[in-house]
Amino acid sequence: MVEQLFTKIRNDFGETSEEKRKIEQLRTIEQGRRTCDKYVQEFKKVTRESSYKGRPLIEEFKRELNRAIRRRLAEAEKPPTIIGEWQERAIRLDRNQRQSRVEERVLRRNTACPGGNVQLRGGYGRGSYGEREGQIT
Repeated sequence: MVEQLFTKIRNDFGETSEEKRKIEQLRTIEQGRRTCDKYVQEFKKVTRESSYKGRPLIEEFKRELNRAIRRRLAEAEKPPTIIGEWQERAIRLDRNQRQSRVEERVLRRNTACPGGNVQLRGGYGRGSYGEREGQIT
Protein backbone atom coordinates (compact mmCIF):
# COMPACT_ATOMS: atom_id res chain seq x y z
CA MET A 1 0.00 0.00 0.00
CA VAL A 2 2.77 2.46 0.92
CA GLU A 3 4.74 1.47 -2.20
CA GLN A 4 1.67 2.19 -4.35
CA LEU A 5 1.43 5.63 -2.80
CA PHE A 6 5.10 6.37 -3.56
CA THR A 7 4.67 5.11 -7.11
CA LYS A 8 1.63 7.35 -7.58
CA ILE A 9 3.51 10.36 -6.17
CA ARG A 10 6.47 9.71 -8.48
CA ASN A 11 4.18 9.35 -11.48
CA ASP A 12 2.20 12.47 -10.61
CA PHE A 13 5.04 14.76 -9.60
CA GLY A 14 7.86 13.96 -11.97
CA GLU A 15 11.30 12.46 -12.04
CA THR A 16 12.66 10.09 -9.46
CA SER A 17 16.03 10.69 -7.90
CA GLU A 18 17.36 7.77 -9.98
CA GLU A 19 16.15 9.42 -13.17
CA LYS A 20 17.69 12.74 -12.11
CA ARG A 21 20.98 10.95 -11.49
CA LYS A 22 20.84 9.39 -14.98
CA ILE A 23 20.12 12.78 -16.57
CA GLU A 24 23.02 14.40 -14.69
CA GLN A 25 25.26 11.52 -15.72
CA LEU A 26 24.12 11.89 -19.33
CA ARG A 27 25.01 15.57 -19.31
CA THR A 28 28.56 14.85 -18.16
CA ILE A 29 29.38 12.34 -20.91
CA GLU A 30 31.67 13.64 -23.63
CA GLN A 31 33.55 12.09 -26.50
CA GLY A 32 36.77 13.95 -25.84
CA ARG A 33 39.75 12.14 -27.37
CA ARG A 34 38.24 8.67 -27.23
CA THR A 35 36.69 6.88 -30.16
CA CYS A 36 33.09 7.47 -31.08
CA ASP A 37 32.50 3.73 -30.50
CA LYS A 38 33.33 4.18 -26.81
CA TYR A 39 31.30 7.39 -26.55
CA VAL A 40 28.25 5.69 -28.08
CA GLN A 41 28.59 2.66 -25.78
CA GLU A 42 28.64 4.85 -22.68
CA PHE A 43 25.84 7.07 -24.02
CA LYS A 44 23.60 4.05 -24.67
CA LYS A 45 24.32 2.62 -21.24
CA VAL A 46 23.35 5.83 -19.47
CA THR A 47 20.29 6.61 -21.61
CA ARG A 48 18.67 3.20 -21.16
CA GLU A 49 17.01 4.32 -17.94
CA SER A 50 16.50 8.01 -18.67
CA SER A 51 13.30 9.61 -19.90
CA TYR A 52 15.01 11.13 -22.95
CA LYS A 53 13.48 10.09 -26.25
CA GLY A 54 13.42 11.44 -29.81
CA ARG A 55 14.78 14.91 -30.49
CA PRO A 56 15.96 15.68 -26.91
CA LEU A 57 17.99 12.45 -26.93
CA ILE A 58 19.59 13.39 -30.26
CA GLU A 59 20.44 16.86 -28.95
CA GLU A 60 22.13 15.38 -25.87
CA PHE A 61 24.13 13.03 -28.09
CA LYS A 62 25.24 15.83 -30.42
CA ARG A 63 26.14 18.20 -27.56
CA GLU A 64 29.39 16.41 -26.66
CA LEU A 65 30.13 14.73 -29.97
CA ASN A 66 33.37 15.73 -31.71
CA ARG A 67 32.64 19.08 -33.39
CA ALA A 68 34.00 18.10 -36.83
CA ILE A 69 31.86 14.95 -36.89
CA ARG A 70 28.79 16.81 -35.67
CA ARG A 71 29.19 19.44 -38.42
CA ARG A 72 29.73 16.90 -41.19
CA LEU A 73 26.60 15.00 -40.16
CA ALA A 74 24.50 18.16 -39.83
CA GLU A 75 25.68 19.44 -43.21
CA ALA A 76 25.23 16.12 -45.00
CA GLU A 77 22.91 15.98 -47.99
CA LYS A 78 20.64 13.72 -45.93
CA PRO A 79 21.35 14.38 -42.25
CA PRO A 80 20.44 11.64 -39.78
CA THR A 81 16.98 11.98 -38.25
CA ILE A 82 16.92 9.34 -35.52
CA ILE A 83 19.37 8.58 -32.73
CA GLY A 84 20.48 5.25 -34.22
CA GLU A 85 21.44 6.93 -37.50
CA TRP A 86 23.34 9.65 -35.65
CA GLN A 87 25.30 7.08 -33.68
CA GLU A 88 25.99 4.76 -36.60
CA ARG A 89 27.11 7.51 -38.97
CA ALA A 90 29.16 9.27 -36.27
CA ILE A 91 31.04 6.03 -35.59
CA ARG A 92 31.71 5.58 -39.31
CA LEU A 93 32.98 9.17 -39.71
CA ASP A 94 35.17 8.87 -36.61
CA ARG A 95 36.75 5.69 -37.95
CA ASN A 96 37.35 7.32 -41.33
CA GLN A 97 38.95 10.40 -39.74
CA ARG A 98 41.25 8.28 -37.58
CA GLN A 99 42.24 6.15 -40.58
CA SER A 100 42.92 9.28 -42.63
CA ARG A 101 45.19 10.69 -39.89
CA VAL A 102 47.21 7.46 -39.81
CA GLU A 103 47.61 7.53 -43.58
CA GLU A 104 48.66 11.21 -43.48
CA ARG A 105 51.36 10.41 -40.91
CA VAL A 106 52.65 7.57 -43.09
CA LEU A 107 52.68 9.79 -46.17
CA ARG A 108 54.46 12.60 -44.31
CA ARG A 109 57.04 10.13 -43.03
CA ASN A 110 57.53 8.87 -46.59
CA THR A 111 58.14 12.37 -47.95
CA ALA A 112 60.62 13.01 -45.13
CA CYS A 113 62.50 9.83 -46.17
CA PRO A 114 62.36 9.94 -50.00
CA GLY A 115 64.25 6.66 -50.35
CA GLY A 116 61.54 4.71 -48.55
CA ASN A 117 59.05 3.08 -50.89
CA VAL A 118 55.91 3.11 -48.73
CA GLN A 119 52.72 1.49 -49.92
CA LEU A 120 49.55 1.97 -47.93
CA ARG A 121 47.48 -1.04 -47.00
CA GLY A 122 43.71 -0.69 -46.75
CA GLY A 123 41.33 -1.35 -43.89
CA TYR A 124 40.63 0.25 -40.57
CA GLY A 125 42.51 -1.35 -37.70
CA ARG A 126 44.41 -3.95 -39.74
CA GLY A 127 47.96 -4.07 -38.48
CA SER A 128 50.64 -1.88 -40.09
CA TYR A 129 49.95 0.65 -42.82
CA GLY A 130 53.30 0.80 -44.50
CA GLU A 131 55.70 -1.57 -46.10
CA ARG A 132 59.36 -0.89 -46.99
CA GLU A 133 61.20 -3.29 -49.18
CA GLY A 134 59.47 -6.33 -47.75
CA GLN A 135 59.56 -5.20 -44.10
CA ILE A 136 56.51 -4.06 -42.23
CA THR A 137 57.08 -0.71 -40.50
